[in-house]
Amino acid sequence: MKGIFISFEGIDGCGKSTQINLLAKYFAKQKKSFVKTEEPGGTEGANEIRKILLRENNFKWSVETEALLFMAARNDHVEKVIKPAIEDNKVVICDRFMDSTIVYQGMRSPQAKKLSLLLFDQMGINPDITFLIDMDPEIALDRALNRETDEDRFENYGIKFQRQLRKNFLDIAKKHSERIKIIDGNQSLQHVATQIMESIETLIK
Repeated sequence: MKGIFISFEGIDGCGKSTQINLLAKYFAKQKKSFVKTEEPGGTEGANEIRKILLRENNFKWSVETEALLFMAARNDHVEKVIKPAIEDNKVVICDRFMDSTIVYQGMRSPQAKKLSLLLFDQMGINPDITFLIDMDPEIALDRALNRETDEDRFENYGIKFQRQLRKNFLDIAKKHSERIKIIDGNQSLQHVATQIMESIETLIK
């Protein structure tokens, strides 16, 4: 039995991290080996790229260069963490993956989207299931801006940007409905968690 690759997507402040932590506790209770990771990040090199990309800086990357940096981080992450874990029959729980690149960079530049998809095809991996936590952008943004973090570059783009992100995530979910399950993030934390766990149990069976 091979491992399972699970990704979580959604706008900033949608509650992904909370649900990922609840799912990790669930797998720990089930005594199922798992790896909890994130993008950009997951490896030493990818974490250095994360520092550059998610914090306010003066580099003023083009969107295309930004997308290539995200893909470089992803390639290192896939090679060193995700693929080895799956081959070792572990569950991989990843906070963001390729869908985020398509939404965040792809919606601002068709060329960035094209470059990202071209490079991604060479990696030969995709999540078995993706949970899109969908919620009101205003509530999510307020929550995101009140977090204690210095990785708030995209949150600082404002509510209009978050609304467009949400629309694009929903468009991708409709296009890939066989993989992406939309979860209403406006529900209680436990209700959301229950839906996620039920979907995973069905996938495993």
